[in-house]
Amino acid sequence: MTDVADRTAGQRRRALKGPPSFDTLEAERRHRKERLAGALRIFGRLGFSEGVAGHITARDPERLDHFWVNPFAMNFRHVRVSDLILVSHEGEVVEGEGAVNRAAFVIHSAVHAARPDVVAAAHAHSLYGKAFSSLGRTLDPITQDACVFYEDHSLVTEGGGRVAFDEESGRAIAQGLGQRKAAIHQNHGLFTVGQTVDEAAWWFITMERTCQAQLIAEAAGTPIHVDAANARYTRDQTGFPLAGWFSFQPLWDDIVRTDPELFD
Repeated sequence: MTDVADRTAGQRRRALKGPPSFDTLEAERRHRKERLAGALRIFGRLGFSEGVAGHITARDPERLDHFWVNPFAMNFRHVRVSDLILVSHEGEVVEGEGAVNRAAFVIHSAVHAARPDVVAAAHAHSLYGKAFSSLGRTLDPITQDACVFYEDHSLVTEGGGRVAFDEESGRAIAQGLGQRKAAIHQNHGLFTVGQTVDEAAWWFITMERTCQAQLIAEAAGTPIHVDAANARYTRDQTGFPLAGWFSFQPLWDDIVRTDPELFD
C-alpha cells in the first residue's frame, strides 16, 4: 500500500473516533503542522488566495504563546510542512525560514492570547466574504448551513478597511470575536477559530459559501428566514467543534491523495 493510500485508509478508520490523541508533544506538533499545510493548500484550491493576504495559524502544543503559520508571500498551493514558521506572540520567528506577515502576527497573536481554547485561526481575503463584509451586518439564518453561525458570530466594525498592521487592530478583532467561532470584520473579511485546524478551516470554508448563498438569494428576492427555535436547534446539532472537524475530513482525504508532497 502506498503512503498516500495508507494515510487515507487510516483516516477513514479513525473518522468515527474523532480527532486523534497523542503520546508525545512532538507527534501532536507534527499533526497540527500537517493539517495546517493541508488546509492552506485547500484554501488555495478554493481560490481564497489574494496576493500575499491570508493566513491560518496553529498554536504550538508545547510553547503555548507561539503559533505555526504560512510564510509571507508563499502561494497557498505550494506550502509544505517544512515551509511553516513558528512565531512568538512578540512577533519573533523562532523556527523556519521566511518572514511573517505583519497582519498575521497582529491578528493571530491577539486571538490566541485572548482565547486559550483556540488551537487554530483562519483568515483570507476570499471573494464573497469580502463582498459581504462591506454590508456591515451579520449573516441571516436563511439555510441550514447558515444556522451553524446563528448567534455564534459577530460583526467587528472597528478598524474595518484599515490594514491591520498595529497591535491595537488585532486586539479589536479579538475583542469583537469574543467567545464565538467566527467574526465578520467590516470592509475586510472573515475570521474563524477552532479547537483543531480542521475545525477552524471548515468554519471558514462554509462561512464563505454561506456569504455567497445569501448574496445570491438577496439578489434574486427576499429570503425566508429559519425561525429562531429551529435555527438554534440546527446550530446545536451541526455547529459544535467535533462537527466542524468531521466536515473537514473529506477535504483532507482529497488533498492527501492529490498533494502528497505537502508532508515534505
